[in-house]
Amino acid sequence: MIKDNQKRFNRLHVLIDALVIAGAYVLSWYIAIASGWFYAANEVLSSQIYLGVLVIIIPAYLLLYAIFNLFAPKRAQSRIQEAANICKANAVGLLITGLVLYMGAKNPYLHEFSRRLVGIFFLLNTAVGILERNAIRIVLRTMRSKGYNQKHMVLIGYSRAAERYIDRILANPEWGYQVRGILDDRHERGTEYRGIRVIGNIESLPGILALNVLDEIAITLGIQDYGCLENIVAACEKSGVHTKFIPDYNNIIPTRPYTEDLQGLPVINIRHVPLNDPLNAAIKRAVDLFGAVFALILFSVIMLVTALLIKLTSPGPVIYSQERIGRHNRPFKMYKFRSMQVQAPGDEKSKWTTPRDPRVTPIGRFIRRTSIDEMPQLFNVLKGDMSLVGPRPERPFFVERFKEEIPRYMIKHQVRPGMTGWAQVNGLRGDTSITKRIEHDLYYIENWTLGFDFRILFLTFFKGFINKNAY
Repeated sequence: MIKDNQKRFNRLHVLIDALVIAGAYVLSWYIAIASGWFYAANEVLSSQIYLGVLVIIIPAYLLLYAIFNLFAPKRAQSRIQEAANICKANAVGLLITGLVLYMGAKNPYLHEFSRRLVGIFFLLNTAVGILERNAIRIVLRTMRSKGYNQKHMVLIGYSRAAERYIDRILANPEWGYQVRGILDDRHERGTEYRGIRVIGNIESLPGILALNVLDEIAITLGIQDYGCLENIVAACEKSGVHTKFIPDYNNIIPTRPYTEDLQGLPVINIRHVPLNDPLNAAIKRAVDLFGAVFALILFSVIMLVTALLIKLTSPGPVIYSQERIGRHNRPFKMYKFRSMQVQAPGDEKSKWTTPRDPRVTPIGRFIRRTSIDEMPQLFNVLKGDMSLVGPRPERPFFVERFKEEIPRYMIKHQVRPGMTGWAQVNGLRGDTSITKRIEHDLYYIENWTLGFDFRILFLTFFKGFINKNAY
């Protein structure tokens, strides 16, 4: 049974990790001290003391690996996620080590302990740890694709969720799942989907569980059958078999929901928006304020020259404001350098700019193509109407139109609009597909991180300033 194999593998995995940690530390000691590759004063501490530290290092790092979920089955983590967790565990180990050395500076042993060794160990242990786990992953996937180390399971309920789950299992044989059949009350025995058959009704579940031949149960009931969910879960819990629930709601909730605990009550949020977290929102706002002030100082000369050129070449105001829809569907005035002749308010609200648009001034054509006309929006960022990064805001006339034509269009208003965004650095500016733009905006909203913002700002310098779709 896979249950016994998994226990043995977990023990072996811990042993391999311990050996890798020990090997990385010993190699780091050799490079930093024993090799003589680095010029240094005579070492006060002996090799026995350095190597004796392994008694603390190995269990401490194994504990960190457990905290960062690095002993979870490989099926449960992607390669990238596992590598990220290794980096996090080693970074925490480095911080703790640095703190211990700093706090214990008066201790002669800690005072003399090689900081170079600590830095080299961090780099080596991270790199070797990632390589080791990728090697284990390759070995396991090879075994599973050949039929070894399989997890045997039964699906309860023939539904769209069951079909999607089977599709993914068959597309990834390296996961090592063997679906023995489906239990369902609405389809006849023998009904088949991609070689997986209905082998009985749901009432036969207790008898199958009693055979103790299954490693997992996947509940894939259709929504219409959720009434019997409680009894199914009770039977699975009674048998002790690992059970997971794959909800059949993708056609109703076309997104990636997440669950939170409300004093013991699980609450499913239809859409995960990281910026709804107060800490994330505060961090992003702090970056916006700092970035806007820095950008205003950096581009002050360009903005001053642009203002003078607009004033000298075309009658009318230098800056104009246009109503846009922002966070929580609230309208605000968005600032721009004026790039067109002064026009009637009605034309401004409902007309797109077209190629060779006669309303655009010569200076306006240049500042639109180079995005200089957007720079006054830094003041919108300072006011809190906008962010440096986010979905681009639209005029009320088009918001009313698009919310009826494009599914999920209004989701973009759950966050502050931005001066630049994921859609813009992917070329979706001006006269481009609104549907694709919304897809990119929703991806940004659901996957926001501070690093993602910095990535978009970096790409803006190479892809976002020059706009071939700006007329």
